Amino acid sequence: MSEQYFDSTPTSASSPVAIDICFNGEMFKFVTDSGVFSKGTLDKGTQILLNSIDEPLCGNVLDLGCGWGAVGIILAKLYPKINVIMADVNKRAVELANINAKKNRVLANIVESNGFENIDGSFDYIFLNPPIRAGKKIVYDLFSGAAKHLKPEGAFYIVIRKRQGAPSAKEYLKNLFETVDTINRKAGYHIIKCKEAKNEI
Repeated sequence: MSEQYFDSTPTSASSPVAIDICFNGEMFKFVTDSGVFSKGTLDKGTQILLNSIDEPLCGNVLDLGCGWGAVGIILAKLYPKINVIMADVNKRAVELANINAKKNRVLANIVESNGFENIDGSFDYIFLNPPIRAGKKIVYDLFSGAAKHLKPEGAFYIVIRKRQGAPSAKEYLKNLFETVDTINRKAGYHIIKCKEAKNEI
């Protein structure tokens, strides 16, 4: 079976690629690598997710499945008062996220975690570009974990392609949250925003 970006320990040879990203008037520098999602570019879904945030952020923010760190680092720069946690199961991704946080001079707590395994506490905002190829059970477990770790007034943002199951994901999310809205559709991607978890912790 070929290596996947959601494997915990990539076996592919490291081959770093540096990229520059301009977002909201700010310049960011990142190092990406083999064995991590979206090497060498900011993927379209993440771009659309970032552009769909429809409120100023505050409090505790979780970038779940952070990869090389684009979402968490960009948000930490744009909203310097937030407390950012970034998590990924992939060891190389966690290493890159640490490197990139330092490169962009942002503070973030970056943890290696299989889903919510090593994540404590609750969050005002959770952001997820789910690992669709890992399978529906793993993705839906991440949804359930987010419901358990979201504060009562918090929001859970997800990006998912229509062809990769956005409609069925939305139906499942309605079992977990009182409010489930598609706030943006672009280039085949749906941005889903969930609020008011039914099983708050």
